[in-house]
Amino acid sequence: MVARIYKPARTAMQSGSANTKEWVLDYAPEEPREVEPLMGWTSSADMKQQVRLRFDTKEEAIAYCERRGIAYQVSAAKEPARGRIAYADNFAFGRRDAWTH
Repeated sequence: MVARIYKPARTAMQSGSANTKEWVLDYAPEEPREVEPLMGWTSSADMKQQVRLRFDTKEEAIAYCERRGIAYQVSAAKEPARGRIAYADNFAFGRRDAWTH
């Protein structure tokens, strides 16, 4: 059983930073999913895939894994590289792009 520790990125449908401040611990699947032939549902006998733990810091998640003897893999968090711009920048005298209208 291998656990993955990561800081989730925001979804494409979010403009804010909801659900991105905590570190998440997920377990890697141990068994492949199976397709049920009659209804077509996918299922798995691996119950650890349903467990998702949240921690305030990366160190807390690592300490949890080490206390329980769980092998873990830490993914580095990437901060968004977004610059703040204002609407007035569209009409600035020294703008880089050509005026289009």
